[in-house]
Amino acid sequence: MRGPHNIWRLIRTGATLERTGAMGVVLDAMEAPTALRVTARVLGWPFKWLGEKGDPKLPPSVRALQALGPAYIKFGQILSTRPDVVGDQMAQELRILQDKLPPFSVSEAKAEVEQELGDPVEQLFSEFSEPVAAASIAQVHKACLKETGEWVAVKVLRPGVERAFKRDIDAFYFAAGLIEFLSPSSRRLRPHDVIEHFEGVVNGELDLRLESASASEFAANTTDDEGFQLPDVKWAYSGRRVMTMTWAEGISLGDNDALDAAGHDRQLLSKRILQLFLNHALRDGFFHGDMHQGNLKVAKNGDIIAYDFGIMGQIDEYTRRVYAEILFGFIRRDYHRVAQVHFEAGYVPADRDVDEFARALRAVGEPIFGKDSTRISMAKLLAYLFEVTERFGMETRTELILLQRTMVVVEGVSRSLDPMMNIWTVAKPIVESYIKDSIGPRAVSRDIWKTALVLARFGPRLPALVEGALIRKSHPIPAPSEPVWIRRLLLVGVGLALGAGMTALVTLT
Repeated sequence: MRGPHNIWRLIRTGATLERTGAMGVVLDAMEAPTALRVTARVLGWPFKWLGEKGDPKLPPSVRALQALGPAYIKFGQILSTRPDVVGDQMAQELRILQDKLPPFSVSEAKAEVEQELGDPVEQLFSEFSEPVAAASIAQVHKACLKETGEWVAVKVLRPGVERAFKRDIDAFYFAAGLIEFLSPSSRRLRPHDVIEHFEGVVNGELDLRLESASASEFAANTTDDEGFQLPDVKWAYSGRRVMTMTWAEGISLGDNDALDAAGHDRQLLSKRILQLFLNHALRDGFFHGDMHQGNLKVAKNGDIIAYDFGIMGQIDEYTRRVYAEILFGFIRRDYHRVAQVHFEAGYVPADRDVDEFARALRAVGEPIFGKDSTRISMAKLLAYLFEVTERFGMETRTELILLQRTMVVVEGVSRSLDPMMNIWTVAKPIVESYIKDSIGPRAVSRDIWKTALVLARFGPRLPALVEGALIRKSHPIPAPSEPVWIRRLLLVGVGLALGAGMTALVTLT
């Protein structure tokens, strides 16, 4: 029964896209082939009168997504991070999606809190406000803890939101399969993987315990970061559908007049926000994936406060090293090294020409570095870089797309505070420090030590594992003439040497 249901959902979507005038815009942004265009029109145009009108003051694509409801609004947010799928212009347009919906009533919110936490709201909070923010998945209330008198932010999921999202995600998967069938060229963009990524993000946001855990991990990573603070999670007042944190009191990072009136140094704040993001991405591999002004405040003491941890980015250690080497290579204008890093990481197919790729990278970098230092944009550089790597056969890497999108947002925030900031001067010490710590001699020693610890843990099993592999590969193996203990000692020695040598080789390259 899911097939007919999903077809009806697609018809409703197509009808709304037609009625709001977004259908042509979306198909053009996707560079849709004829077969896909015809199918989309057939699914939408005859039922145009059934579609939602949306807000006529909004651009067509944003208008359509808001009219279609919470799942589509959230999907639009995710697509705003994927210019490789919808194009730069559409991605930019979707970034203005406000993600605001009419709030649900305070009585409904209180009922959700009582059901989740097991006690009436009046026993937990002495005050519980009207919604101060309402989004597609949840809304936030300001409250005061009855036990301590502390002001907190209480985030409550929309009633029935899980069921609504599951229904729409099923339709999204159906649509992704249809797109891949009608447009084989779209498979490079991996529509199914895009929906899978979307589902993972949404599932994380639909269980507020996971967001609480992300906030807690982020706080543990950044506890020593100067000029940065995070609200504390109130675990006793949090659950799957309710999340409570200390109230973040401060001035919005987007209100320059208020920042100036309070005497804050905007140049210092501009520099700090960029360096904090780079530290979190490179040092920790765990960063806030939605660092716009609406999620950032400045405390009285000048600290930057971040909140809303529904979208967090994570990149493994190896990818962080690759990313840092790429940035560092561009900072030094060593395009051949940047090209080599792409090949070594397997981002670009090995059958492509490294020198040709290096020349393409030079064509990206030199025009940017030829500009006045205050006009050099790391975000533009990364966007151009993805264009070039796409031409050379690099497949989409979701974790790097989110990193690049967040870099765009953070750079925008920094420049809104100080338009004259030199992005590369600010970034250089962070990138150089990471390179020194993660790729230099100390890093080699650290990796060898890690390898030794792993081998010490599994050392007793290593001879048996190696012997088993040899037996499976070439059976039967003649009985050895040397004593068993000598053979096993040799195997352990070879294993240690190979482990240490491979670790050093991978780290140095």
